[in-house]
Amino acid sequence: MQSPHLLDLAIVGGGVAGVIHLHYARQSDLDALLLEKQGGVGGLWRQLPQWQDIQISPADWALGDLPLGGPKQPHILANIEAWVERFGLADRIRLDTPVSRARYTGTCWEIDTPQGTMRARHLVAATGGHNTPAIPEVLRHESAVRELHSSALRDPAELTGREVLVVGGGASAFDLLDLCLEYKARRIVWAYRGLRWFTPTGKPKIIAGSVRPYAKMQVNGMTVAQQNAMIGTDLLARYEKFGIQSIQPKKPLDVRQDQLIPGRTRMLASFGELERHSGSVETIEGRDVTLSDGSRFAVDVLLWGTGYQTDLSYFEEPRLARIRTVEELASRCACIFRSLDAPDLYFPGVGLDGIGSAPWAFMLMARSVMSHIRGTAQLDMEPLACRLNHFDIVRYLAERDSGTYGGERDWNFYRDLAMGAPDDQPYPVL
Repeated sequence: MQSPHLLDLAIVGGGVAGVIHLHYARQSDLDALLLEKQGGVGGLWRQLPQWQDIQISPADWALGDLPLGGPKQPHILANIEAWVERFGLADRIRLDTPVSRARYTGTCWEIDTPQGTMRARHLVAATGGHNTPAIPEVLRHESAVRELHSSALRDPAELTGREVLVVGGGASAFDLLDLCLEYKARRIVWAYRGLRWFTPTGKPKIIAGSVRPYAKMQVNGMTVAQQNAMIGTDLLARYEKFGIQSIQPKKPLDVRQDQLIPGRTRMLASFGELERHSGSVETIEGRDVTLSDGSRFAVDVLLWGTGYQTDLSYFEEPRLARIRTVEELASRCACIFRSLDAPDLYFPGVGLDGIGSAPWAFMLMARSVMSHIRGTAQLDMEPLACRLNHFDIVRYLAERDSGTYGGERDWNFYRDLAMGAPDDQPYPVL
């Protein structure tokens, strides 16, 4: 695959972000190529167990007339594959092509793969901020405990009748607790160092995870402080209603930093069955697990709901290669996605731990990346003090990419879209 010419754009990673960026590169008449290490597109969604799902409603995830049959892994993978077919992208995708090294030569990017080296003026690193399972370091001695990260639990039925320890205080841990209850684990111990906000509700996630009310707050001009106050008051009332103040986060909700996770119905209904410990795993010896709070108990299975790290080791630039968390990566980006450590390098989705739809955000950012490559956008190099999410991204990019967003008239279009789109209808492909 030795590239005989200089591409306009190389895209590393064939998940939803990579595929969407390839579509808008073609729409902008840019010579682009996408490199994917797996045998098919989908990124992390190709690897995840079938029970894994999105944290928002299917209508908020889907774009335009691209099908989404439901919120779980097979549906999301099919949706990403639908982008490739719907927009005829297959001829610009190279599967089974892992990138071993990416380096900036001073004039362009050189990307090494087993099939050869390609050269491109610009590089979109769409390998994701969360691409490597994060498992804390633990002292182990003759461990007899079966350990599984949330991404590796293929068959939840193996939890039936088992004594299980779930570790983590965010979305993955909440899902694992629900699975333990659904598949009737004999004992469920839950350990966490910190807790994330979520929305206690009796509604399923596909309803509770709607971002439409939040979009309306944004386009109505509510300040971040007003959004925090309104949502925070509602959450406090919900935690009290369900009697779960004991797992209420200590820090107030901040929509510029926190992901608003929908509630888990089984976890709430059976909250009293969960043995809760505020601490981390220190040692595993045989079947015995000891926590940092001194607790010690025997378990069969340990489920790590501890999220993901960032792996950028394929970059030759040391400042990039040593980044391990999405927070570090976000601090090294300007204008949402522009790298501060190398020229003509973009990291889509670095700040998407807030509230909103990932495909929607990728679509907005991809359009401005292409405008920047064509020279029609003025994307600055000022680091962001906080993350941006959902419709705030439109307002932010419109100030820097008027050729794409068209000023106030275009903002009125997005405002009407947020206010008028039915909750069960997807946002359009723009």
